[in-house]
Amino acid sequence: MSDDPAHREPELLTITEAAELLRAPVATLRYWRHLGTGPRSFRLGRRILYRSDDLHSWIDDHRRQAGNGRP
Repeated sequence: MSDDPAHREPELLTITEAAELLRAPVATLRYWRHLGTGPRSFRLGRRILYRSDDLHSWIDDHRRQAGNGRP
């Protein structure tokens, strides 16, 4: 992986960018947020944002819960 900032994933992602990363519809992320079951997010002004580290941690947690992940 390159250290070039132009090729790095941004630290903060919009709900649309998070949905693209998760390959899920934006409506699904909104629903998960409503239920409190989705990846950690926060409001900054009127925008919902996701930290890329939180998204990757959420993915890893769900993969482990499914029994498909490595310890």
